[in-house]
Amino acid sequence: MADARRFRGPVDLHTHSSVSDGTQTPAELIRAAADAGLGTVALTDHDSTAGWSEAAAESARAGITVIPGMELSTRIEFASVHMLGYLFDPSDEALMAETRRIRDGRMRRAEDMVRRISEDYDITWADVLAQATEGATVGRPHIADALVARGLASDRSAAFEGILHWRSGYFQPHYAPDPLTGVRLIRGAGGLPVLAHPATGGRGRVIPEDRLRRLVDAGLFGLELDHRENKADGVERLRELAARYGLRITGSSDYHGAGKPNRLGENTTDPAVVDAMIEEATGAAPFYAP
Repeated sequence: MADARRFRGPVDLHTHSSVSDGTQTPAELIRAAADAGLGTVALTDHDSTAGWSEAAAESARAGITVIPGMELSTRIEFASVHMLGYLFDPSDEALMAETRRIRDGRMRRAEDMVRRISEDYDITWADVLAQATEGATVGRPHIADALVARGLASDRSAAFEGILHWRSGYFQPHYAPDPLTGVRLIRGAGGLPVLAHPATGGRGRVIPEDRLRRLVDAGLFGLELDHRENKADGVERLRELAARYGLRITGSSDYHGAGKPNRLGENTTDPAVVDAMIEEATGAAPFYAP
């Protein structure tokens, strides 16, 4: 919908700020992206667009293009499936209603998990809230940070591998729509849906072709295949399916600041794919630097 040639590369299409589970504010993240040599970065906080305005303002100061986006929670039975959405209308009623429902579910899930963990460990809900910025989507990463602050885990990764692991007995799922609904909601808001890190389980656990075909028919734009957590054999299979169904391939860092070891720009997206995104989207335009 906009001039696709005004953005700059390299391009990192998956990052998180303190609006969800990153450790930097949107402005700090944009400055870090510029310092890392990126020309374009997407802000994709979990189930929230609350960081867009701050990122847009910093975009002009840092001289970097920002692609507004979000990582939408979806689920197939008990399996979490993350759906990246780009350049959608942030006032779309159907999509915003669903993200509110997801955030409410995350909050209830987090409170219940903390209640159960507190029966065995010295941690409170106030400890968790102290790790989240005002208005942030509170979730398991904030519980992890609270466990670290309490000396119950060495870092966020250790918390997820220990107390917060699904085998620990404290884990429980939260509400999320199915992926087909996620694709339809993002497309309905004029945006572009991309399956996030879809090969983390390797070839044996990639999305079945018949299910992928239904997502394609509903408007799936692409697959995030260049990502540190994807397994090579799964990526190989998904590249075959991407070619078969005309899906675009994206690459990203999935940066969370100090919350993960992922580094800005460690994987990037072909500028031609970004051209196609900007050309096809009808919901929002990038925040261009002067």
